[in-house]
Amino acid sequence: MENESVLSCSVNIEWSNPQGIIQRKLAHKSAFLRLIRNDAREIFIEVTAGKSVPVKLQLKGISVHNKFMSEGKASIKFQEEHCMMFLSNAPPNQLFTFLKTVFVKMTGGKPPPTSHQSLRTQLLSNKPATFEEISPVTTAEMDKAKAKISKGTDTTPSPLSRKRKLSSRPGAKPASSKRLYAASPTPNEPLDIEQKEVLEACLSGRNVFFTGSAGTGKSFLLKRIIGALPPDVTAATASTGVAACHIGGITLHQFAGIGAGEAPLERSVELASRPGAYTVWRKCKHLIIDEISMVDGSYFEKIEAIARKVRRNEQPFGGIQLILCGDFFQLPPVAKGKTPVKFCFETEAWSRCRLSAYELKKVHRQNDDEFIKILNCVRIGQIPEDMATRLAETSRQNIEKNGILATRLCSHTLEANAINEAKLNALPGEKLVFTSEDSHPHLIKQLDQQTSIPHTLELKVGAQVMLLKNINIATGLVNGARGVVKSFQEGVPVVQFRSKEYVAKPERWCVKSATGVMLTRKQVPLKLAWAFSIHKSQGLTLDCVEMSLGKVFEAGQAYVALSRAQSLDTLRVLGFKASQVWANKNVLDFYRSLNLQMEAMRLIPLGRREDKAAVKKSYKPNAKLMSKPLVTIN
Repeated sequence: MENESVLSCSVNIEWSNPQGIIQRKLAHKSAFLRLIRNDAREIFIEVTAGKSVPVKLQLKGISVHNKFMSEGKASIKFQEEHCMMFLSNAPPNQLFTFLKTVFVKMTGGKPPPTSHQSLRTQLLSNKPATFEEISPVTTAEMDKAKAKISKGTDTTPSPLSRKRKLSSRPGAKPASSKRLYAASPTPNEPLDIEQKEVLEACLSGRNVFFTGSAGTGKSFLLKRIIGALPPDVTAATASTGVAACHIGGITLHQFAGIGAGEAPLERSVELASRPGAYTVWRKCKHLIIDEISMVDGSYFEKIEAIARKVRRNEQPFGGIQLILCGDFFQLPPVAKGKTPVKFCFETEAWSRCRLSAYELKKVHRQNDDEFIKILNCVRIGQIPEDMATRLAETSRQNIEKNGILATRLCSHTLEANAINEAKLNALPGEKLVFTSEDSHPHLIKQLDQQTSIPHTLELKVGAQVMLLKNINIATGLVNGARGVVKSFQEGVPVVQFRSKEYVAKPERWCVKSATGVMLTRKQVPLKLAWAFSIHKSQGLTLDCVEMSLGKVFEAGQAYVALSRAQSLDTLRVLGFKASQVWANKNVLDFYRSLNLQMEAMRLIPLGRREDKAAVKKSYKPNAKLMSKPLVTIN
């Protein structure tokens, strides 16, 4: 269980005189912070680092700047002691929990005794002052803290900003305090048992590969893993820009610093040794790669070799911990010319990394057991006749509602773009053009690649659109929700979604460049949605979708398309045939191998004396097994 009252991070402390001149400094690259309480019930932060004498600072009359929690940074100002504490490189989840505990304990706990009582206690006692770690946050303390969010208090952590000035108005709420109490930089829903096991494996320092069918929460878990690791030494990457945006990272190509990787190894090492890329490679301790199925095997081998050479370390990936996530039954790497596709698991580099493998089995995207069984069969390329018939029957379903038409999933991006353009032009009325506000206008192309939101968006009344950001999960305004533009209100589109009407005001997207610079794009969170490409739909949950799978050209493409649907009732498949579903043979063999490894690991500790070879020999996969998840978690 996570300890709410401790934090590991880099710490800088500065003491100044009343005139603001710095008198003393302390800097620790690696420090341990602990919330403690003395006999008088006063709360302190204790800072320890190596053999240094612990520093104790009382939490009284403080203010906290928490705007950059998602980057593992915060600062605490101790007003009475004229002291500033700067925190950096903290695991974002741990930092958020720590600051939230400070807030709750200072506003929701029992008040300390009066100063008279404290002095009397000190005078009558011969014992030296003692400290103890504070107790875990209780429900009562949480309720009290929540009630006090709407009240001004000098112990409320809040940044010195315009928001704080606004919060001083009568009846106003301290905005940053509310953010600290209620919002986390990463998803804060509880993890299930499978997800916890993967998280623990990642935090133990092992190289990890975790997989699972579509909708099992892989990206959700990956965000939690990223939030649990120190940001300064963690590189969160993905095979595509859109996937990287989902986890708040960068593309693997940006990280590697070798472009498309087409240069020979020697030249690629030279590119990776340039100042910017060299610093990134040398600094990295944890490399995360999402959508690993779409990373070309040859490219994976090349960056593994580059890591060893640039870091001058012959361990796999130069000693960097590897955390890989993806489902090889989904989209494969893009084929280059006539060169056959090579998956990462087919390389020597993959074998050298000795990855601990896990599979998430619990599906969160769909609740329909019948649909989940169909998707599991489609995933492995086996579709029984009764399931094929059930999918074919969806062609007669009427899934339109409130003027919202079904989004057509296309196998090719150009086809989807052509449909959207033609449909928009066919609508009467004048187009309204929405242009994004980008923090770095010269990097428009990079922002286009790394975010799903377009730089320029053209809309008309009647345009079919898709929401591209989670606005309100409880009311169904989520990433992938479908709607239709009903009107424009003060230059902003008013959209009728399946659940409710929504005024689509501009939202902000933030992504990082390879050098760590934060890029932002502010835009109306919509995209034309008469049609969408299967490749661009990865990670989305669509509540009104239509598809024709006659033009699928890759193994797993039909599965990716079908698994975007929320349920069978919100899906329409035109002209479905069982021949449109198939899985890559090499992928099937790989997952069988993983299943055998997990089976052997599970059987031997239970007391069987057969060695691994005997277990493998006696184990025969069958059709029933292949209809179940193919990797077993121990």
